[in-house]
Amino acid sequence: MSRSPITHRREKRWSARRLVRTLAACAVVLALCALAGGWYLYRDLSGSIDTSRALADGAPTSVGGDTNILLMGLDSRKDQNGDDLPPEVLDKLHAGSSDIGGYNTNTLILLHVPADGGRAKAFSVPRDDLVDIAGHGQDKIKKAYGLEKARTEEKLAAEGVTDRRKLETAGREAGRRAGIQTVRAFLGVPIDHFAEVNLAGFYHLADALDGVTVCLKKPVKDRYSGADFPAGKQTLNGQQSLAFVRQRHGLPGGDLDRTRRQQAFLASATHKLDSVGTFTDPVRLLHLLNTAKQDLVTDQGWDLLSFLKQAKNLSGGNVEFTTLPIERFAEHRGEDVNIVDPAKIKRIVADAIHPVRSTPPAAPAGPGATPDPKPAPEKPSAPVLDGGGIPCVD
Repeated sequence: MSRSPITHRREKRWSARRLVRTLAACAVVLALCALAGGWYLYRDLSGSIDTSRALADGAPTSVGGDTNILLMGLDSRKDQNGDDLPPEVLDKLHAGSSDIGGYNTNTLILLHVPADGGRAKAFSVPRDDLVDIAGHGQDKIKKAYGLEKARTEEKLAAEGVTDRRKLETAGREAGRRAGIQTVRAFLGVPIDHFAEVNLAGFYHLADALDGVTVCLKKPVKDRYSGADFPAGKQTLNGQQSLAFVRQRHGLPGGDLDRTRRQQAFLASATHKLDSVGTFTDPVRLLHLLNTAKQDLVTDQGWDLLSFLKQAKNLSGGNVEFTTLPIERFAEHRGEDVNIVDPAKIKRIVADAIHPVRSTPPAAPAGPGATPDPKPAPEKPSAPVLDGGGIPCVD
């Protein structure tokens, strides 16, 4: 029995609708698989980034949705397990022997991210500031990590612990806690998250971004860091980027100018991350996380994916950098140090984060240091962004 034309047309329409529904269902399944795969890869990569419990339970936290993040850059020539970096890596880093640097935190930056999405504030702490370090008296703030790491390892070794990896792990956790507690007490603000990166981190980040653009006001050449750059805007690869952020010899402000270099690098790197769509491209985000896992340690519970999405708002000059001031230079235990005014430092940070009308009287500079008649240099200004979002520095 033959079908009528009407029945035939109905069957064709039904077949077409079924095909559309089938294709739509397949598309949904593929999308779900892609999302699940992306989520799995993200969880796998984020889970492979080392985490720490150095932020002790019960420590003060920010209120009202604000977030304070401490960025700690180690000057160590060792990897996260305490093993020497490979010779070929050390050679590229122009960093000398793996015995140099110890576990000093030569980069200390507190990043304040307001809950309302307003402009973030970044406070750079000069590494040679003379401060109180719990259990160690007064010393350079950069030493808090290494001093406590060494003391913890010595104590455990005296108790019979011989496993080198266990000593390294316990020592680093103690060092992180000491570094965080010292900065928290010095600045007078809570710390909600932290990120620790080793010396190779700048190198790997710049390479992952296919270079970071910087701007120099004049040419520089320094045999210690390997910096050899002409004046003007230029894109640096990983090896050049590390030389750029490490140079202090030959700069008018020495360490303080190096701090400005670090600020400029971070501002430019964040600008590059946003300009190439990293914050909205899952593939680029995964690549960035895969790069970060070899150099980065963060606190447990920090959702890096959420922060990276939030970090989009930190690009394009939306971070105000401040180098915290020093009062003068001095010597302490035979070493050059920066004398600071702790009450003044706390007031500057507090007023920048939450402006207040009244301020407490300034406390005298730390005791125990031999004054240097030479005054401290003028406080360096924050990096100035050009039209393309690139900071220009000395």
